Amino acid sequence: MRLLLDTQVILWEMGDARRVSPSAEQAIAEADELWTSVLTFAEVGIKTSIGKLAVPPDFRHRIEAAGVSVLPLDVSHGLAVADLPLHHRDPFDRLLVAQARSEGLTLVTADRRLAAYDVPVVDAR
Repeated sequence: MRLLLDTQVILWEMGDARRVSPSAEQAIAEADELWTSVLTFAEVGIKTSIGKLAVPPDFRHRIEAAGVSVLPLDVSHGLAVADLPLHHRDPFDRLLVAQARSEGLTLVTADRRLAAYDVPVVDAR
């Protein structure tokens, strides 16, 4: 299985603040490929700059050392958002759904609203 880990899941996995569900933990452990989006770093940067989040200086290194690859944002991902119904208004989450659909990835998320999209989801809660 090829998994795309959303921002919250990455933060949980890297910080031990909260563990993902046992089924998500098993899916992550058994995955053939683990991905996070470059959007995760943008979202973390924004939340850090407004004081809502603090991450260690080696945040990127920790992710890569855990065997998680970074999925770049492609023009096709951005354009694919136009094909998504408005189940969710968060632009980061909509782009993650578009990336998962475009790349054939299963999205690991704690946001149950994302299951409304035509994308495989592993519930991280």
